[in-house]
Amino acid sequence: MPVEFRADLHIHTCLSPCSELSMTPARIVGRAASLGINILAVCDHNTVEHVEVTANIAKKKGISVIAGLEINSSEEVHILGLFENMADALRMQAIVYENLPGENDEDAFGMQVLVNETEEVLGFNKRLLIGATDLSVNRIVELIHGFNGLAIASHIDREGFGIIGQLGFIPEGLEFDALEISYRTSREKAHEMFRLYSHIPWITSSDAHSLEDIGRSTTWFLMEHSTFGELRMAMKGIGNRKILF
Repeated sequence: MPVEFRADLHIHTCLSPCSELSMTPARIVGRAASLGINILAVCDHNTVEHVEVTANIAKKKGISVIAGLEINSSEEVHILGLFENMADALRMQAIVYENLPGENDEDAFGMQVLVNETEEVLGFNKRLLIGATDLSVNRIVELIHGFNGLAIASHIDREGFGIIGQLGFIPEGLEFDALEISYRTSREKAHEMFRLYSHIPWITSSDAHSLEDIGRSTTWFLMEHSTFGELRMAMKGIGNRKILF
């Protein structure tokens, strides 16, 4: 029988240059556990390098971690890619890295810190993770689906980096699995603003860049288990599974 799971599907770690350095995997998991969150998706900018360490920590707390990343398209539209396993996530990352020009300037954008389970610094990612890739919105969605992932348009209610703010609309035929509404917009306001897109499933997430941000907006899912496969079925409304947005 399906039960309710609370999910925050858009979390940045200290690997994202715009995130606070306190956003280590260990502290993120601790904060999520204190809030009763069952599912997290680690979605750093253009990278999945902190997913595995977060998942290892979360497993001990009974929290499921979905492999993800937030990809910046050539049009400067942010898209979340969620994946069933690390192998598919790493394949997506490899293509993103191949199409991500530039090197990070820590003074301008911030540090991109890689840490382990005990918060020891392992190194710094030197790529320009905050930058735009050479991949179009259409190509990113196509690639995510090619790796059996879920493509979600990030914070569509934001002017900056949201698909509607950047393009003015969601192109017909662009098959997003869900649209993300940020914590800034209530459900009622979202229905007023985006009723043209009510046929696409909606979620809401924290887009956390600090520990205090985690859980400020979450989505409840009615599912059998806290797995990627169940999330997919909930987004498609299969077998009594659904999004409780």
